[in-house]
Amino acid sequence: MNYIVLDLEWNQSKTDTEKSPELAFEIIEIGAVMLNDTCVMIHEFNRLVKPEVYKEMNQVTSRLVHLEMQELQRGDPFPRVAEDFLQWCGSEEYLFCTWGAMDLTELQRNMQFYNMTPMSDGPIAFLDVQKLFSLAYEDGKSRRALEYAVDKLGIEKDIPFHRAFGDAYYTAKLLKVIARQHGEVMGYLSYDVFHLPQSREQEIRARFENYTKYISREFESREDAFRDGEVTSSKCYLCHKNLKKKVKWFTPNGRHYYCVAYCEKHGYLKAKIRVRKSGEGRVYIVKTTKFIFPEDAARLKNRSVLVKRQNARQKHTNNHNPEIG
Repeated sequence: MNYIVLDLEWNQSKTDTEKSPELAFEIIEIGAVMLNDTCVMIHEFNRLVKPEVYKEMNQVTSRLVHLEMQELQRGDPFPRVAEDFLQWCGSEEYLFCTWGAMDLTELQRNMQFYNMTPMSDGPIAFLDVQKLFSLAYEDGKSRRALEYAVDKLGIEKDIPFHRAFGDAYYTAKLLKVIARQHGEVMGYLSYDVFHLPQSREQEIRARFENYTKYISREFESREDAFRDGEVTSSKCYLCHKNLKKKVKWFTPNGRHYYCVAYCEKHGYLKAKIRVRKSGEGRVYIVKTTKFIFPEDAARLKNRSVLVKRQNARQKHTNNHNPEIG
């Protein structure tokens, strides 16, 4: 299997009044490096895109990427560049790799804008090298700049940053070091959900070393999602038993929901649901589950009690002040 290390540069409107509602970020450059299964560079791709939506360069974009509109006018239209890029990726099995989680989303959004054939009818698995760097060398949660990571690993800086090919080149070099020094993190796939699962069969159920992730299909509303048994289940991912909840689902903020279940064999399991908007008022669910210590379970139980009390006080206040709301 090959790795396609991709980086994009994009432009945006100079003012909010000029922003296109269909295309907030217009791709102006595509850069990529192809690695083989041992992370050796075997091919390169580097193309400019002639803008069609934003004919003036945003000041921040111009300062970062050092591109002028006159130079971009010598590029090719986006559909031609995107088709050439996908053809360059080849017919062999490959996995996209990016620094951060935005590039595949914006690539597909630009393709949709030009009515191109979608790359996929559902989520696309990829490696977020920025996340892998954090998992391998830091706390797993921080997200560092590309140049910071290059400096930390002592990688030679021999071409400029902040151009699509340059950033893809350095991301590929980082990936090679990570794979060699911390190959255990290479299994931590991310999923681009520009195209969500269209059915229960397409839903993502991924298991990693110390947690699982579930990405649902679309639901008409949050209420519909929470009526779905798969969404609200709390199953032990080691022995696959349905678990009884010790702390029922609660939310401290209306966006994140938590519950705690107990497996007699493996201990306490925490589930977290994030409700995400998908479009036209619909939603989808991202649920993660992982095992926690008893003291963590106790803290979540106390937190759920506090949330319940706060909700009760708010309900009492609203009942005695009918003008509220």
